[in-house]
Amino acid sequence: MRKTGFALLASVLWASSAFAATGEDVAAPLRQFIDAFNKGDTASAYATYAKGEITIVDEFAPHRWSGPHAAQDWAAAYDKHAQATGVSDGQVKYSAPTRIEREGELAYVILPTEYLYKEHGKPMDEKGSITAVLHKEDGAWKIRAWTWSGEKPHAAK
Repeated sequence: MRKTGFALLASVLWASSAFAATGEDVAAPLRQFIDAFNKGDTASAYATYAKGEITIVDEFAPHRWSGPHAAQDWAAAYDKHAQATGVSDGQVKYSAPTRIEREGELAYVILPTEYLYKEHGKPMDEKGSITAVLHKEDGAWKIRAWTWSGEKPHAAK
């Protein structure tokens, strides 16, 4: 979650059809989003989102973003928060989903994560999870909503 990546995220238009997560792997869009986020690949990150209303809940103010531009608004807020708090060099690691519930064109996924970053140059670690609701659109799973839940960040070992 590089600071520059978020600046780009806030300025790039949504390109959802370019990088569709097809198939039956409902967690694929979450992994694609995180991988793109880690690289600063805005087109691939935005491509993971469903069309229309999106909802995002995260630990920094204003804590909730919703609407068709929620992803862009969240990215801009993250960048502002990172600048204000001295956050840099962010990377998110993930492991296999701990829960997947599927019903037709809808899915609920919990993905364990670990957010590693620097705060004023000091390495930090925050274990948590992303809980997401996905929707199948045109044969591809897309993120409709997600929330980050994490423990209190602590100095990385």
